[in-house]
Amino acid sequence: MVRKTIVISLGGSLIVPERIDIAFLQNFKKTINKHKNKYRFVIVTGGGSVARKYIKALKQAGKNEYFQSLSGIGATRMNARFLTYLFGKDANKGIPHDMKQVARLLRKNNPVFCGALRYAKKETSDATSAKLARFFDADFINLTLVSGLYTKNPLKYKNARFIPKISWQDFYIKARKIKFKPGQHFVLDQKAAEIIKRYKIRTFILGKNLKNLDNLLSEKKFKGTVVEG
Repeated sequence: MVRKTIVISLGGSLIVPERIDIAFLQNFKKTINKHKNKYRFVIVTGGGSVARKYIKALKQAGKNEYFQSLSGIGATRMNARFLTYLFGKDANKGIPHDMKQVARLLRKNNPVFCGALRYAKKETSDATSAKLARFFDADFINLTLVSGLYTKNPLKYKNARFIPKISWQDFYIKARKIKFKPGQHFVLDQKAAEIIKRYKIRTFILGKNLKNLDNLLSEKKFKGTVVEG
């Protein structure tokens, strides 16, 4: 039986909020290993606080967004390499820099980890994840700090309302209202929103409670936002 491929964007703020969240990552590893006989996983890592510190320093030094983005890409790849060590022998050893490399590694390894693949203007590792989901004709799961999409940032506003389901078009409109900046915090970047709309990629936005990821992969009820239709 051919296993379905799932692309997961693992937010850097979950990997390295300020310090590495090893308890969360061990639980994440357990969840992925539980389901890897059913699915093939491509896991794209964000840069987290490390990326934002590099980006902030370069901005203060007067460097443009290109160099800021390159430093963020480096941080995502470092996080990917760290997770290959954490997962051990079943994860890839080298870090792929293009989609064909990801595909080759996926024939032998499960999961496959990568960071952002190549520099592209006004994109984060979210867009990398969306492109990979299209490449593999896969569902796309975004794991982030909040439990899904809200009417506004629930970490700042107590009256923010949870949105359990949204269309690709409406999500794209919502994402486009936010001005891009390297290291941004919105649940998915603007380019990712455009890609999932254009190619009709079923997308799930989940928070750090990994019971919801487990339930989604088990086809059980979960709390999160579904982007489709």
